[in-house]
Amino acid sequence: MDPIELSIFSSRLEAVCDEMGAVLRNAAFSPNIRDRLDFSCAVFDAAGELSAQAAHIPVHLGSMAYAMADIVAQIEWQDGDMVVLNDPFMGGTHLPDVTLIAPLFCDGLLSAFLVNRAHHADIGADSPGSMPVSDHLHQEGRIIPPAKLIEAGRLDEAFLVELTAENRNPVESRGDFAAQISANRNGLKRLQGLISEWGRAGFLDGLTALNAYAERLAGDALMRLPPGEYRFEDLMDDDGQGSQDIPIRVRIRVEADRLVVDFTGTAPQVPGNINCPLPVAAAAVYYCFRCLMPEQTPACAGSFNAIQLIVPEGCLLNARRPAAVAAGNVETSTRVVDVVLGALAQAIPDEIPAASQGSMNNLAMGSDHERGRWDYYETIGGGMGAGRLGGGLSGMQTHMTNTLNTPVEVIESRFPLRIERYALRNGSAGHGRRQGGEGLVRSFRFLAPTQVTLLTERRRNKPWGMDGGGPGGHGVNRHNGQRLAGKVNLDVERGDLLTIETPGGGGWGDVESG
Repeated sequence: MDPIELSIFSSRLEAVCDEMGAVLRNAAFSPNIRDRLDFSCAVFDAAGELSAQAAHIPVHLGSMAYAMADIVAQIEWQDGDMVVLNDPFMGGTHLPDVTLIAPLFCDGLLSAFLVNRAHHADIGADSPGSMPVSDHLHQEGRIIPPAKLIEAGRLDEAFLVELTAENRNPVESRGDFAAQISANRNGLKRLQGLISEWGRAGFLDGLTALNAYAERLAGDALMRLPPGEYRFEDLMDDDGQGSQDIPIRVRIRVEADRLVVDFTGTAPQVPGNINCPLPVAAAAVYYCFRCLMPEQTPACAGSFNAIQLIVPEGCLLNARRPAAVAAGNVETSTRVVDVVLGALAQAIPDEIPAASQGSMNNLAMGSDHERGRWDYYETIGGGMGAGRLGGGLSGMQTHMTNTLNTPVEVIESRFPLRIERYALRNGSAGHGRRQGGEGLVRSFRFLAPTQVTLLTERRRNKPWGMDGGGPGGHGVNRHNGQRLAGKVNLDVERGDLLTIETPGGGGWGDVESG
């Protein structure tokens, strides 16, 4: 392909993913998918290698890119199938993230896969929101190993009922599954049309050219890093089960033709749920290096061929079953970003910003009351780290999440909640020549008894500054004015007030030397 043809080929593949996302969003029932956009869509080749993705959630897409080849190799595929899974140790991330995979056959030959992953606010855990302060995988909800939800075009109705019947709102859960099925069907239709236009051989040639182009762009960008070895360490606050200040250590070796990212020395897996399955750690690493690549680099497997991971089995970032992992996907992944960027700052200090808030500030809540069962989940933005060229943005979802907030109007119309305050958290930003971003304050007034879970980080250890800049302020959780732990389950009463104050971003540069 000439450069223009290759650019069109890449854009049309990405458009398939974008359209899948539009279908999923518009058809979904739950606010978590419809309003917060907590989902991702992608195209993979017949071997399970990433071919294209939309600009959705980094932790979803990077983890799928790492795990898909193993998933597709273990299944006997036929035209019309659709496989569902959420098992973190068989290609998933954590149990609320449910993945649907659809094969595309052309002329009887397996040619590609259409995939989407969406976060279900209820996946069957005892605690509403299915994000408990857990110490075992089975406490986190229903585990779905790869299984055919649709076989040869026929929906397994009994299986779908089984997946949704025990949820607090089975109608909403079923609607979200239907939306995911529709998104994949739309992707199949659109990609089939493109392959019919290009021909199967032309499609495969295009994928080969796309991966080669991505590998060249990525290689040029990554090999500009000075050769050498760069180390960094940062801490997880706690695991919610008594362990505190849990280290994540990285050593990055820049060699002539590859980058080796080695997490040897990271803490062993812990009792609490901040453990990661390996694909989640890989997603965070891929994200960091993707940020160094030119904007036009295709989001495909070729982008990551030069990156080698070493993650010892049984450590925090490569946990063994049945480790609890609910917060690993959302909290530990953010700290992996911090340590990788911290190491890269030693190689290219002018290009790496200070640490961002370092938490997704997970809030899950709901009720099993006979008058009405409900679930709600969201992540809350905070401060972005400052860089050499500018200050950090305030009140942002940073790094491994790319969702929106849940609009106040949606919360108050759907749930027995009132938002009493939603504002920037003045004074939380790290100082420096370039100031970090401010965190947020979000206060919830409860109109009925509710079960609440918080899974938050940077409540003990502040986001670090760069080049003499100050740290961002650590976050604070309060119930009726009383300070809470970073990871906690609690029962609240009608009239109670929960306030989440999220961390600020680190500052960049010493003010006095500016």
